[in-house]
Amino acid sequence: MNSLRDELKFLFSGQGMPYEKVCLMVAMVITIFMSVILSGNIAKDAKVAIIDLDNSAYTRSLINRIEASEFMKVTAVLNTPQDPKELFYQDRAVTVVYFPQGLEKDRYTGTATNIGVFYDNTNTANTSNIKEALNEIIGLDNAAASGDVGSSNDNLQGSVSLAVRNLFNPQDSKDNGETLGFLLFFGSMFFTFATIGMIPRLRLSHQLDEVLLHGTPWDLLIRLLPYGFCLLVSWVVGLAILRVWGDLTFSGSLLTFLFVQLFFIPTVGALSLFFGWTAANPGIASSRMILFIPGGFILGGMTGPTTFFADWVVKFSHIFPLTWEFHFQRDIISRGAGLADISQTFGAFMVYMGIVGIIFCLRFYSAKKELLAQQAADQHKQQELQKLTRELTEQG
Repeated sequence: MNSLRDELKFLFSGQGMPYEKVCLMVAMVITIFMSVILSGNIAKDAKVAIIDLDNSAYTRSLINRIEASEFMKVTAVLNTPQDPKELFYQDRAVTVVYFPQGLEKDRYTGTATNIGVFYDNTNTANTSNIKEALNEIIGLDNAAASGDVGSSNDNLQGSVSLAVRNLFNPQDSKDNGETLGFLLFFGSMFFTFATIGMIPRLRLSHQLDEVLLHGTPWDLLIRLLPYGFCLLVSWVVGLAILRVWGDLTFSGSLLTFLFVQLFFIPTVGALSLFFGWTAANPGIASSRMILFIPGGFILGGMTGPTTFFADWVVKFSHIFPLTWEFHFQRDIISRGAGLADISQTFGAFMVYMGIVGIIFCLRFYSAKKELLAQQAADQHKQQELQKLTRELTEQG
């Protein structure tokens, strides 16, 4: 009973993780917040790009039927040859449909023909509903040509089929999906565990006051360098193991990936310091990792298809840093994009990084202002005490 009483006293003392609050917060987040975000179980208005080299009335009719599907939304129609892979960069599309030249002619002359379809297979669940919808559209079209169902055009004769290619991860390898996602997630998580308690540690050792009075935010951010270097090395080692021992497909440039990490890792580090700033000790700070790391893993496209999420959920997910990391991973590692190919996403991330930097600086100078005010108050109290002591001495 003494042991139980002692542990209960420690639990509610504020010296460790506030588990009595964390457990309730986790339960509420999972049951309420996540149930709303993950309510979708089908692809809705997934982005489809179309390369229409035939540019005929028949292909325009197919485009209208694709657009009418609840699962798909046509975001681009191109009438010139284009490398389908480039249309997937920055998640601009999850499927590319290719209408070859002469498709309408073959359709009305009884010649069998193919329509090319390219699927982004970085997450197989992304395109499951799209595959069903396209097969249904083509099946109904062939049924109309054979006279099995009514058709607005009775001149259809030939049959059409889909020639499918799964890009970027054709074998559905787990090394290119979940394993790679876990590598980036756990790396970021333990990097946060290592750094989120830095400010409370400096406060307890009375070093933080010195930094606030005579330093700048850079004096705190520079402390992240050894931790960031360790994280970067660990990711390279992990990628090497997956590439040599596993079957990871690394289509892009390692230097491009490393260059992006030079911006991503400091951003996560700054957020780590910010969220741990007000914690009483490093133990309490560690529990705050859940506020900004797991959200990106859940909503960033590695555990679940982004096509199942509502538009507001996809936009909301970008407040979590790992969402950006998975954007870069898909484009650079899986799709082989260069820095110029992801310039729009990288530019948006630079804005995000700037916002994080501003918030961190505001937190630094706010703490500095509070410290100066506290010191001024302490100095005033000391002067009043000295004055009172002199008056008592003179009267004595």
